Amino acid sequence: MRMSIFHLLFLFFLLTPVVEIYFLITVGSVIGVWLTVVLVVSTALIGAYFVKQQGLSTLFRIRDGVYSHDGEPFTDLLEGVVIVVAGALLLTPGFVTDMIGFVFLVPSWRRAVIYRFLHGDNISSVMSSRAYRSTNGSTGSVIEGHFRQEDE
Repeated sequence: MRMSIFHLLFLFFLLTPVVEIYFLITVGSVIGVWLTVVLVVSTALIGAYFVKQQGLSTLFRIRDGVYSHDGEPFTDLLEGVVIVVAGALLLTPGFVTDMIGFVFLVPSWRRAVIYRFLHGDNISSVMSSRAYRSTNGSTGSVIEGHFRQEDE
């Protein structure tokens, strides 16, 4: 049985504080409290710098793709969302969230996460069912033609 994205998020938010506290205590007992604090703060600062840099780059790609009409703004938007999530993870104190956040900042891994998200069982069925219908019931294309009514 596959878990839905909502179950995974629930488990993530439930277990993350416990795992982070465990690792903070373990690392702090090995290298000392002050060095642990310095590591946590420095990963947050380094992560904030990379999030800003990659976020602006993605924003410019979205803008250029929308104006040129030949880009992939949807994929770029999803990359922007993953970068925001990476920033939130990097600003969260702890080593596990920092590792996940840095993984989301590597472009090839970020694209792999997006690909997995889009082609997962839960998301792809929702996305594909929405792709074939619009809000007003039309597909957006115009088909011209003539008809005549025949009496039976």
